[in-house]
Amino acid sequence: MARKHSKHAFHDDELQDEDAPAPAVPCWLCGRPTGKTIVWHHPVPKSRGGRDVVPMHAICQQTLIVNFTNSELQRHGMDVEALLANPTVRKFVDWVANKDPDFTATIAKKRR
Repeated sequence: MARKHSKHAFHDDELQDEDAPAPAVPCWLCGRPTGKTIVWHHPVPKSRGGRDVVPMHAICQQTLIVNFTNSELQRHGMDVEALLANPTVRKFVDWVANKDPDFTATIAKKRR
């Protein structure tokens, strides 16, 4: 029969509160708290040498992918303000500001 707890680990059911939600981290682009799903986005694409990741909503990441090429994302790097200077992205962030953290919607595809 398997053990419920390791015999070497400290455990005290009164001290552990498994029902407490983890603190919500803010989205890198819109600043809203993230919901159940967190996308770890590379502000500088991996194909362009990016290593850093930031937490984002899936809908926010899709907006960046639709509105910027990898070259543009590489140029902007970690500068959120430069991304928000794009009128389409600014309009999106203003629109999504009052939505639920787990809100999702279809984003228009890239125009080629």
